[in-house]
Amino acid sequence: QVRLRESGGGSVQAGQSLKLSCTATGVSWSSNCMGWFRQVPGQKRQGVAAISAGDSLPYYAGSTKGRFTISQDHAKNSVYLQMDNLEPEDTAMYYCVAGLLSICAVVDEHEFQYWGQGTQVTVSA
Repeated sequence: QVRLRESGGGSVQAGQSLKLSCTATGVSWSSNCMGWFRQVPGQKRQGVAAISAGDSLPYYAGSTKGRFTISQDHAKNSVYLQMDNLEPEDTAMYYCVAGLLSICAVVDEHEFQYWGQGTQVTVSA
């Protein structure tokens, strides 16, 4: 079973940066796509970014394009989310996800079988 552990969240001011990390343990063949969702209390989960394990092809949701960068390190079984020029609207709980998908994208949260516990990101104006 795949287990995901996030780190790197925190409180910053608008315009600053944070880098989230997610380390996966378990059987690698059970997932070919890793990514990030975020959720604000009372709202639906929102896809942020995803990356294909095989060819490292990234996918970005609309609001984060150009500001967030997803990457991975196979040797460390880790995925990263570099978040630059953060905005107060980015405040949310960020969840690392992994799954076996035909197309690696963070469109449907139900496609991801594995979820981390989440790490809080708070951006003040």
